[in-house]
Amino acid sequence: MTDRRRGPGFNTSQLRITRGALIIAGLQLGVSLVFLLVDKQTQATLAEYLVASPSNVFGHYRVWTLVTSPFLETEFLSLLLGLFMLWMFVPTLERFWGTPRFYRFVAITSLAGTVFGVLVGQLLHRDYPILGLSPFTFAAVVAFGVIYARQPVRFFGVLPLTGRQMMYGFIGFLLLFVVLQGLWEKGASYAAAMIAAAVMTSKTLGPGLAWRRWKIARARARLSVIEGGAPRPPGNPSSPRKKSDERFIN
Repeated sequence: MTDRRRGPGFNTSQLRITRGALIIAGLQLGVSLVFLLVDKQTQATLAEYLVASPSNVFGHYRVWTLVTSPFLETEFLSLLLGLFMLWMFVPTLERFWGTPRFYRFVAITSLAGTVFGVLVGQLLHRDYPILGLSPFTFAAVVAFGVIYARQPVRFFGVLPLTGRQMMYGFIGFLLLFVVLQGLWEKGASYAAAMIAAAVMTSKTLGPGLAWRRWKIARARARLSVIEGGAPRPPGNPSSPRKKSDERFIN
């Protein structure tokens, strides 16, 4: 028997790559390898049309770079680490949600991270590029920590943690990383993606729940209750009604 309070079950066999995660990883791997294998001049040209930065988005109005930039990593080590994180955590989330909801999660967290990172760069007057799937990856860690909060996880197969502890550990590491190096654009990117993940996985703040609450409130406002049953005796409105099989009508 399992303890229901601990939430959905988790086991390491669920770490096998899933279709959605494989497609996302394949897109990033393909785009990044093309970029890494061409010459410097071609890399500069590709960066102009693929990488989201304040100058590209607000100066040259290349708004599509907000979508293309997450699929490009310009450093091979960062690419390997990102792919490892995709294999380690993301498949479990896709199995829990299903592929369509997983794709929505990827799109929303990646776009939120890229948009807010570029906005902060514009406000700080620094042309800092926001690229790669790191915002989505750290958002996935937050989602993992919310859904599997009490489940034991061995980080890198060695360190025993719960899902929530692992999430807090990542947040603390990112906070130090951003503050010590002054990478405010990256910090804004990570924060926006992780907040979006927390909202999407919350049991009280999710957009789906808000939509259902609005529909219920709207339906209630358009309904009224009419009291049925036998009429009261004439001349004595305070006397009880006679028993009747008629019920209240909406």
